[in-house]
Amino acid sequence: MRNDLTEEALCEIFFKTHLKKYALLMYNNKNFLYRSGGDEMNVSIIGATGYAGEELIRLLHRHPEADIVHMTSEHHAGERISALYPHLTDIYEDTLASLDRMREIAADSDILFIALPHGHAMRIVKAAADFSVRIIDLGADYRFDDTTVYERWYRTPHTDPDADRAYGLAELYRSEIARAHVIGNAGCYTTASILALAPLVKAHLIIPDSIIVDAVSGVSGAGRAPKESTHFPEFYDNFTAYGAVSHRHTPEIEQALSAQAGESLAVSFTPHLAPISRGILATCYATLAAGVTEEQVDTAFEDLYAGEYFIRLRGRGAYPAVKYVRGTNYCDLAWHIDPRTRRIIVFSAIDNLVKGAAGQAVQNMNIALGLDERTGLDLVPMYP
Repeated sequence: MRNDLTEEALCEIFFKTHLKKYALLMYNNKNFLYRSGGDEMNVSIIGATGYAGEELIRLLHRHPEADIVHMTSEHHAGERISALYPHLTDIYEDTLASLDRMREIAADSDILFIALPHGHAMRIVKAAADFSVRIIDLGADYRFDDTTVYERWYRTPHTDPDADRAYGLAELYRSEIARAHVIGNAGCYTTASILALAPLVKAHLIIPDSIIVDAVSGVSGAGRAPKESTHFPEFYDNFTAYGAVSHRHTPEIEQALSAQAGESLAVSFTPHLAPISRGILATCYATLAAGVTEEQVDTAFEDLYAGEYFIRLRGRGAYPAVKYVRGTNYCDLAWHIDPRTRRIIVFSAIDNLVKGAAGQAVQNMNIALGLDERTGLDLVPMYP
């Protein structure tokens, strides 16, 4: 990362930013409050050429309070974003920057979105430590309360265990997100699964060790880099499970549900890939506790998600579908109760690139900036 810029040069970049409302600058161990007349916040996307980064561009384009000022790509630095994504022609013609300019980018930004694989965000957060920029990491580096869990499942040393961080699942961690310097955006499978099960564990309506989650994702969840398993002849007209008992989203689901339950619990989680481009449908199973009624289940969902704009309760007996949420930040939930087995089945549908990634990141940004959470996200699903 580039370190040749002097503190004075960084200050000049910082103070010449025209679209900031407020910026707190650390210089010579003193705090300076800078106010300007603009209304928009400067946002930068680190890793703009992956699917999540591209989705951030789409969503931020219509956000009235955000202006994209920098986009980066290590593999495509110096190229125009529209050359890689022709659908952005004449909309965004920005030249992609390198992480060598990270300190300059941090000085020029109110919000940094990091849309890179795990292991990269810790280095970027440390490079931006001298600046007041808020950071939203779409990877896994800042999702875990206990960083040894991250190290065990991701097999990567965690170099920032004392970060001022929050888990970025807005409906359950709103107050923590509002205060945190770094927000670890919840994962895609985890978002669908946690939102489906949180009402049940919070109200103690199910037996904790009975939870099973089968979740199906569109292939965009595997990323843009070519892989044999997602190559068209291999994957078209196919449907497959993967990562049974070992998928890295398992401990993330367990962390959030244990917090809601007030006790440690484990889940059995198996992901699947379907030959669709985007969307996740999670099917979650659990055994009801003795004496629990259907009405208690209905009330648990209604109580926890009352007033939540992005949670759409389809109710008991309905069947959510990924097409009904495509391109939006909605999570559709429905549940069925089997009186014969005393098991409850909860269906959860999201768009993996929106509520499961970029949309959730924008929702978290809105919370961090004190904006209406719907800002830039009030979208109608793309149908059919």
